[in-house]
Amino acid sequence: MMSDIAIDVSGFVSNWLNQIGITSTYIGLQWAMIQLAIILAAFAGALVLERWTTPRLESAIRGIKGQPQLLRILAIVLRRSRWILLAVLLWVAVEAMQSLTWISRSYLIGIAAKLCTAWVIITIASRLIRNRFMAKTIGWFAWSIAALWILNLLPQTITGLDSFGVEMQGIRLTPLLVVKSVLTVSAMVWMAMLVGRFADNRIKSSEDLNPSLQVLLGKLIKAALMIVAVLAGCSFVGIDLTALAVFSGAIGLGIGFGLQKVVSNLISGIILLVDKSIKPGDVISVGDTYGKINELAARYASVISRDGREYLIPNEDLITSQVINWSYSSDLVRIDLDFGVSYDASPHKVRELSKKVAATHKRIQAVPAPVCHITEFGDSSINYKLRFWIRDPEQGTVNVRGDVFLLLWDGLEEAGIEIPYPHRDVAMRGPVKVELSNPIAKPKRQTSAKRVRAGKPEAD
Repeated sequence: MMSDIAIDVSGFVSNWLNQIGITSTYIGLQWAMIQLAIILAAFAGALVLERWTTPRLESAIRGIKGQPQLLRILAIVLRRSRWILLAVLLWVAVEAMQSLTWISRSYLIGIAAKLCTAWVIITIASRLIRNRFMAKTIGWFAWSIAALWILNLLPQTITGLDSFGVEMQGIRLTPLLVVKSVLTVSAMVWMAMLVGRFADNRIKSSEDLNPSLQVLLGKLIKAALMIVAVLAGCSFVGIDLTALAVFSGAIGLGIGFGLQKVVSNLISGIILLVDKSIKPGDVISVGDTYGKINELAARYASVISRDGREYLIPNEDLITSQVINWSYSSDLVRIDLDFGVSYDASPHKVRELSKKVAATHKRIQAVPAPVCHITEFGDSSINYKLRFWIRDPEQGTVNVRGDVFLLLWDGLEEAGIEIPYPHRDVAMRGPVKVELSNPIAKPKRQTSAKRVRAGKPEAD
């Protein structure tokens, strides 16, 4: 059995080498070595030309302004200038060899030129995909298929991948079926993502839908398209979906036990979108986190704070924890400021002055107007509470409080109204005797046998 396989492999290799122009004769080997030398010389020439042309092309590309897409494409092409030059030199060598000698004596150079050209085209096309991992995966796979086709090995490879397999639930599982399934399902999912992204953008541009409904519809459409893509891909490659009932049941059981948190966050996200308790654009406080909701994802909510940090809060926490929504039913937010002034100032004048000062700030609403109330007759001041309203809590509340405090300080100072310091009157009864010890004299060390009673100095 092993000897038969060895004979088949050796015969296959011999036939393939004959196809690409390498024979066991002396002349065939000689021309094969000449072609390999020409390929190496072309590669060396491409390296030399790359060092000479790349700096000049970079300076020319940097002069292009206002066209970012064109700059990105030119940068992708420039990074592959070595392989582009190699492909050009190889094709020039092929034309020269075919004009000087027989076509079969340039077969290796032609294969190298085709492989290099396919590599350049596929890598440039794949780099247009922004996901680096997907771009590399698609590039290598596409070039492998192209290389097998150029080397006349694609039919034999397909036959070999389909020659062996295992039976599982009425399905003959072969490497070829796995490859076809992965490719088909990946292509269908990619198309579903494109359609879902397009539909999501159109939904978000609709002004008739509120933000929560926009997010919910976008997620439902994407999920439905993903399910349809996977099922259609499996059906396209000939997989009977009814035969996967047991397998799907096992997956469901695994999800139930191992992915409880993931499913909980997913369901919590749907609940948040349906009941409209929070939506993109709301300003919320969760624990020590205060910020604006930037995005509601399937597993988490993205909250951007005032310092630029982005917190990813699980949807389950937004359901089970106490959440302060500053803009739930209205974006109108009230802010309170506590301050006190001297008893010498008229309370009526202080109230009118504080309301007038607060109304001058651009973020404070005129309706409802600022109000000021007396809250307490304190020990050293009359205490007031100034209240005003804003409609942009996402812009921060501490900053507007600080601004109003400064405006209030300037207004009180201009009106001659004093903000008193806390003070205490201390009454001392009877004479106080203060004894000053000699700072130069050294204190005597107290021993256990000879102690000094408090208040009675020891006699010399």
